Amino acid sequence: MADRNPGQENRFETTRRAVLGAVGAGGLAGVAGCLGDIGGGGGSDDTVKYGMLNPMTGPYAGLAEEQRKGAKLAVKTINESDDYDFTIDAEYGDTQADAETGQQEARRMVEQHGASYMMGAISSSVALGLNEFASEESVVYSPGAAAIPITGENCNKYVFRSETNTAQIAEACSEWTLNNLGSNVWFHIADYAYGQSVLREWRSRMQESNADFSEAGVTRAQLGAKNFDSFISQMKNSDADVVVVGSTGGDLIEFLNQANAQGLTGQKEIMTTTASFQVVRGALGEKADGIYSGTRYVPQLDSGTNQEFVDAYTSANNSEPDSFARVAYDSITMVANGIKEAGSTDPDDVIETLPGLKMQSLLGENEFRSCDHQAKNPVWVGQNVYNGGEMADVELITEVSGDDAIPACDQTGCQL
Repeated sequence: MADRNPGQENRFETTRRAVLGAVGAGGLAGVAGCLGDIGGGGGSDDTVKYGMLNPMTGPYAGLAEEQRKGAKLAVKTINESDDYDFTIDAEYGDTQADAETGQQEARRMVEQHGASYMMGAISSSVALGLNEFASEESVVYSPGAAAIPITGENCNKYVFRSETNTAQIAEACSEWTLNNLGSNVWFHIADYAYGQSVLREWRSRMQESNADFSEAGVTRAQLGAKNFDSFISQMKNSDADVVVVGSTGGDLIEFLNQANAQGLTGQKEIMTTTASFQVVRGALGEKADGIYSGTRYVPQLDSGTNQEFVDAYTSANNSEPDSFARVAYDSITMVANGIKEAGSTDPDDVIETLPGLKMQSLLGENEFRSCDHQAKNPVWVGQNVYNGGEMADVELITEVSGDDAIPACDQTGCQL
C-alpha cells in the first residue's frame, strides 16, 4: 500500500464501497476487491454488485418482465465480453410498483448483496424514491421511469437515466399532434408522477407552439383504475379533436379497451405516450389499430448495436425485445462503459467519468448529458397499424434526433 498517495488513502478508508465490499462480498475477500480499485484499473477479478429492481407484481408486471429480460441479457453480454475486465453479480428484486417496497428492496440489495449499482423501477413515484436512496447511499442508479423530475428538479449526481423522459416525448410529438391531428385537445392522465409530468410537458409545449391550441378538458384517473366510463363519456361529448393520454401498462390497456368498446377511438384521434409498447399492442390486438404514440424504440431500428441485441434477445427469449428491454440493456451497458473508462468499479470514480462520455448504444452514439445525466435519445411519432396476427405493427412517421428532442439544460430544473 506504500505507493498510494494521501488522497487515495483517505478515499479507501472512507469509501462506502470498501465497507460494503467487506460485508457483502465476504470478509477479507471483499476488502481485497476494494483494494483492486485503488488508483484505478481494477483487475480481471473485480466484481460489480448490481441490484435489479423490477415491479414483477402490480400494475406494471407485464412491462417488468421485459425490463428484467433486458437486464439479464446485459449482464450476460458484459460477463462474456473481453471488452470489460470486471464481471457483474446481479441480485433481482420486486418493487411491486410501490414506493415503500422499492425502498425496502433497495436497502436489501445494499445491505445483503453489497450492491453499489442499481437499475430499475417503472413507476415514476418509485423511481423518485430510489433517486433519494441512491444519493444517500452513494449508489449509481439507472431509473426505468420517465417522469421529468427524475433528471429534473430531483436529479442528483448518482442518477443516470437511459429511459426517454416525458419532456423528450413531448418535445418530439406535441407540435406534430396539433398540426396533424387537431388543435382542440383533451388530456387524460394516470394521476401520479408520470401522468402529471405528461400533462405539464405537453400542455406547456402546445401553448408555446401554436396559437390555435385550446384545451377541451382534463381527466385524471387513479393509478390502477379499472372503470373509465365517466371519463370517456366526457370526451365523447366534448368538441375535442384529439385525446392525449398520459398513462402506461395496465392503465393504458384498460382505458383503450373501454375507449374502443364505447366508440371513442372511432370518433376522436387518440395520441398516447406509450401505445407503441409491445405489451400494450399485444393486449389490444386489432383494437390498437390507428392509435398514435410517441415512440421510444422498435426492434427494427438499424442503429448502434441494436441488431446484435435483437438477435441475442430473440435467441434467448423466442420473442423480439420491447422498449423496456432496450432501456434495461442500455442502462447497464452504458454504465458499464463508464466503469471501463474510469478504470475503477468505485461509484465515486464512475460518476466523475460517465457524464458526457460518448459511446455506442442501441439507439446509436449516445451519452448521459453532463447537466442532468439524461441520455440523448431520438424519439419517433408512430402509429399502430393492424395487418393481422397477434398485434399491430408500429409505423414510424417522423423522427426527432436526440439533440433536438432533449430540452435545454436550463429548462430541466436540475442543479448538479
